[in-house]
Amino acid sequence: MTDAYFREIESRMQKCVEATRAEFASIRTGRATPTLLDRLYVDAYGQSVPLKQVAGVSTPDTRTLLITAWDKGVVPEIRKAIEKSDLGLTPNVDGTAIRLIVPPLNEERRRDLAKVVKKKAEDGRVAVRNVRHRSHDELRGRLKSSEITEDDSKRMQETLQRLTDKYVKEIDALVAAKEKEIMEV
Repeated sequence: MTDAYFREIESRMQKCVEATRAEFASIRTGRATPTLLDRLYVDAYGQSVPLKQVAGVSTPDTRTLLITAWDKGVVPEIRKAIEKSDLGLTPNVDGTAIRLIVPPLNEERRRDLAKVVKKKAEDGRVAVRNVRHRSHDELRGRLKSSEITEDDSKRMQETLQRLTDKYVKEIDALVAAKEKEIMEV
């Protein structure tokens, strides 16, 4: 019971870390990366679809993103989606290709982004702790209904705390790496 139980909890905590990692990937750092456009949806073929489904994204250099539409008809829609987004980038249309120049970040913007990273990291930590909290409540219920002993409960609580600490440390490592990336000139 305990191995399967903790595998499930660990899986949920890992998902919290992955969600935090995905949030960090969408934060612009002054360096062009295709993951900046992962959250972008385009109105194409009568529905809203991810940009990846209608175009390819590449990085010819560290400051440029090149979006190549597979169908010339969706280029204006891709341009509109970029302009409406919170990326703050201006698309340059050239036939079926769109170039995005990622400007370097100024010091004030870097500090603002670092605050955003810390906020998203705290959200991730809270999500991990919520998984712990729900599991803790479940263990208390099992103890109350005599499904597990007091000793089992104590051992399982300790294991639960070790898992929580492990995944919070993972999020802290992600924060440190992302802040370093942001502050890099």
